[in-house]
Amino acid sequence: MMLELLPASLLGTLRDVAPIIAVIFGFQYLVLRRPLHRPRRVLAGFAVAILGLALFLLGLNEALFPLGRIMARQLTAPEFLYGQPHFPVRVHWTDFAWVYVFAAALGFSTTIAEPALLAVARKAAAESAGTLDPTGLRVAVAIGVAFGIALGTLRIVTGTPLEYYFMAGYVLVLVQTIYAPRALIPLAYDSGGVTTSTVTVPLVTALGLGLAQQVPGRSPLLDGFGLIAFASLFPIVTVLGYTQLSYWWAARQAARRGEGE
Repeated sequence: MMLELLPASLLGTLRDVAPIIAVIFGFQYLVLRRPLHRPRRVLAGFAVAILGLALFLLGLNEALFPLGRIMARQLTAPEFLYGQPHFPVRVHWTDFAWVYVFAAALGFSTTIAEPALLAVARKAAAESAGTLDPTGLRVAVAIGVAFGIALGTLRIVTGTPLEYYFMAGYVLVLVQTIYAPRALIPLAYDSGGVTTSTVTVPLVTALGLGLAQQVPGRSPLLDGFGLIAFASLFPIVTVLGYTQLSYWWAARQAARRGEGE
């Protein structure tokens, strides 16, 4: 069944990737006016990338999105929460504790699996001469995403205004930025962006929409979106904190070695 959908997915992916190919080859031949280095390898790489994207999008639509919605529906079903087929008259936010736990676990695991984050963490470790541990950086980002998505699901359940969370969050980021090492501030800000990639976005979006559809009084359009923004904000907070602790620890170790000498 899924193989029957592959040609349409390939065609759609090729259509989406065509502008990127046109820009790269256009600059190479019309602006730089130089032949492409190893053209066969480049074309083979494009073919593999297009096939991989098509397969990923197919799996996304057929598995990941439905999985996120199913999990949200099961965790918020009144039969699971209250042991009865209907929601009570008054629903309390603490009734959805398992939703928050699942959201945090989902955010942490999908972030650790992000290939873009792995690449950024390795580059950051190389540029910092080993001061930043790539595993520690990935865990710091994953903790931020886990906390952000859990907080975002709490917002959906309670229906509180989205802007309050972000005003408070960015005030915290501003205060941290003032005291953080200047060289690592851009890395912290980029860490929020690399979390919103191929693995995290589909599952988190499906979770938010499914949760908003299930919780009484919530609108999928007004309340279902916004989790990705939480997943982008709070990694900045955790990475800024992690880098500050890393530099403080490195300075302390260097001071101890100086005292020993």
